[in-house]
Amino acid sequence: MPVLHIASFRWKPEVTEEDVAALTTALYEMRADIPEIKSYVAGANLHLRAGGADYGVAAIVDDGAGLDAYLDHPLHKAVYERYLGWMIGERSAAQLPIESGSLV
Repeated sequence: MPVLHIASFRWKPEVTEEDVAALTTALYEMRADIPEIKSYVAGANLHLRAGGADYGVAAIVDDGAGLDAYLDHPLHKAVYERYLGWMIGERSAAQLPIESGSLV
């Protein structure tokens, strides 16, 4: 069963817009080289509603093994080491099942 992985982040105060832009570029470059990722979006929160995280990532993979392959991939680890590890003040994540026909 396909899985939707959602991660959200609040940044440490020292994170700049340039840092976020560099992270976003690195995430999309990473995504292009991880075949287990079927769909992917990442970016700064639009803050259309009050509160919430600063940044979000959503990835669709085929199953739990695909999620493990994505999250344990050397490219994902490299992005974490270069950017996320020092940027994150708070992190939250969830994995949701995608039932047949549930995405429009």
